[in-house]
Amino acid sequence: MFSVADAESRVADLVAAARRAGADAADAVYFRNQSTEVQVRLGALEDVGRSDGEEIGLRLFVGKRSASVSSSDLSSDALIALVDRAAAMAREAPEDEYAGLAPADRLLTGSAIDVDGDDGADPSPAALKERALAAEEVARAVEGITNSEGAGASAGRTLMALATSTGFARGSITSGYGCSASVIGGTGAGMQRDYAYHSTRHLVDLEDPEAIGRRAAELTVARLNPGKLASGPMPVVFDPRVGSSLLGHLAGAITGAAIARRTSFLLGKLGEQVFAKGLTIRDDPHRPRGLRSRAFDGEGLPTSAMDIIADGVLTTWLLDSASARQLGLAPTGHASRGGSGAPGAGTSNLFLQPGTVSVDGLIADIKLGVFVTELIGHGVNGVTGDYSRGASGFAIRDGKLVEPVAEITIAGNLKDMFLNMAAADDLEFRRAMDVPTVRIDGMTVAGA
Repeated sequence: MFSVADAESRVADLVAAARRAGADAADAVYFRNQSTEVQVRLGALEDVGRSDGEEIGLRLFVGKRSASVSSSDLSSDALIALVDRAAAMAREAPEDEYAGLAPADRLLTGSAIDVDGDDGADPSPAALKERALAAEEVARAVEGITNSEGAGASAGRTLMALATSTGFARGSITSGYGCSASVIGGTGAGMQRDYAYHSTRHLVDLEDPEAIGRRAAELTVARLNPGKLASGPMPVVFDPRVGSSLLGHLAGAITGAAIARRTSFLLGKLGEQVFAKGLTIRDDPHRPRGLRSRAFDGEGLPTSAMDIIADGVLTTWLLDSASARQLGLAPTGHASRGGSGAPGAGTSNLFLQPGTVSVDGLIADIKLGVFVTELIGHGVNGVTGDYSRGASGFAIRDGKLVEPVAEITIAGNLKDMFLNMAAADDLEFRRAMDVPTVRIDGMTVAGA
């Protein structure tokens, strides 16, 4: 049985034990994850998985020295040993003048924002199986589909709690559901594959499996018999499901750790124009039922919505307490925390606000370009911003999507790409990072 009160009590007790062991300060975090996953292929059940695990982590400070330990054994003896081990490790650790808990006067107090993250549903494995089978059945029925990589459905729930020696002790529960399908079209060397999926916090919001299966099949069939594309500079248009990766590169470049280490291509750009004018990128941790919504961050600070990019201008770094101290700034409520190790920093529900032009209007003046639906590889340099990735999608000729293309490379530099970005009006909230269809002029395409 998931109980926030029990979880809060566990982490508070562990912090109290750390103080009794001689710690000057400590925090503890607890996670319990429970999930069921069902996989089917070719109309038959392939796998059912059920997991239920818990972990507790302790970070302990002795002066300016600290240590982090974690355990999946939550027995009394194991937790006593955990505290003793952390205390011994901290006394031998090097000093770090920036490490420490979040400022006590910045911690969340009073009522927490309700992000409606748990619906209380618990679908049976049989119900998940039926959902997966329905998705695959519709996908396999589409003309041109010749095989299946399978379909799946999942349901899960996560309980977390955080306590600090400065008096914070809170927890939360989130539910999560998903459905996916992946199919193959064509034969021999001409085979192509594609997929579709959807993830939600509430089961009622999950897309119908038939729609997921149909989309997976239609995307696959549309990719059959791809051609080549001439090399050269041209506009590149990113489908929303791949364009969201551009926000990931932004988020990684503005974390406090990257700035403090001077390993970001956006170093020194705070307060400057880094995206095209008119573009706004917002982080909203309070969106009801959002995939990464949360009332407090990984250090106990209250979260708040903010425009990270406002009219193209970079307004903030993403700071946990340690990186904030190193930079002489205040933490921003973006700390993230796993079961072990010190907090890092990251976004919640990050999205690029939509433009005012339709997708057809966005590409209407493109004589020759490419509409990217899949990215391959990881050729992105976070220090310089150099960007080079394999891609496939569709050629754009005279303002229209035409034949599929594959085995191309798109390249540029993220600093230039951001400044030359334009957004369509088709934003949908489906992921933790969302963008509408975006266009970037001046990229280099290497094709045939």
